[in-house]
Amino acid sequence: MISILIPTYNYNVFPLASDVEKLAIKNNIDFEIICIDDGSKSFINMENEKINTLINGQFIASSTNVGLSINRNNLAKLAKYDFLLFIDGDSKIINDAFINNYVKVLKNNPDVAYGGRVHPKKTENKRKLRWKYGIYHEDCNAINRSKKKYKSILFNNTLIKKTIFNKVQFNNKITKYGHEDTIFAYNLSMQSASIEHIENSILHGDVDLNHVFFHKMHKSLENLNYIYTKKIVDPNFITFLNIFIKLKRYKLHYLFSIIHKLLYPFFKINLTSETPSLNIFNLFRLSYFCNINLKK
Repeated sequence: MISILIPTYNYNVFPLASDVEKLAIKNNIDFEIICIDDGSKSFINMENEKINTLINGQFIASSTNVGLSINRNNLAKLAKYDFLLFIDGDSKIINDAFINNYVKVLKNNPDVAYGGRVHPKKTENKRKLRWKYGIYHEDCNAINRSKKKYKSILFNNTLIKKTIFNKVQFNNKITKYGHEDTIFAYNLSMQSASIEHIENSILHGDVDLNHVFFHKMHKSLENLNYIYTKKIVDPNFITFLNIFIKLKRYKLHYLFSIIHKLLYPFFKINLTSETPSLNIFNLFRLSYFCNINLKK
């Protein structure tokens, strides 16, 4: 029935896999749980090996780091059931009806069902940047997600028909952090896949430290620039690119590039501090993107 697929990197996913196993058994469904660590070679994988003791559980420690896109594709290749449930390894199940909610939605026969994500109600100050971004940019109820059904899809908690996944797949050329989900969601829209947004959130359990997320965002924006310049996705699909294109139309991207060069030390100080500002973060993102786009 359902192949539960968990990509991870240097993280203990055994508690997550164990919780999912219990819920799958409770719902009396045919299932398997497959987890692949993406070449971290971490001692934590000693804990992850316990997944092999679960009912229909399998843990694989990859010898090489291939990136999230390829890791997800590899998980799908190993899956034997018709429905694939992708859950990010740093997630926590917060609803005892989690599996049951996905079983129920299968009756509607959607190509894709997305359950959503929530962040903790509070976090340490040293994790406030990623936390704020998650609260204000990612946490959204099913009604609001449905208004932009494709754009609202993340792949942290997603059920998809294997036949649809095989048609779309993740872009193997995207090996660095960022926008894997954007490309996949866009390609789903090109397939006119049927989407159902449901209230079935999981908790983002491992919120990045401020300095980690700040550096990750550099890589994410570099990926987005690659996507833009290679025309992998229609820029109208991405709100951020729409803003950039308007700036470029009036040559304002030159000004924002200069702003980035002048203010980068200030951006870094604020965004890696314990009181990061989302407004400053948004200015950093836009100015950095303008800067790297002009360098191409």
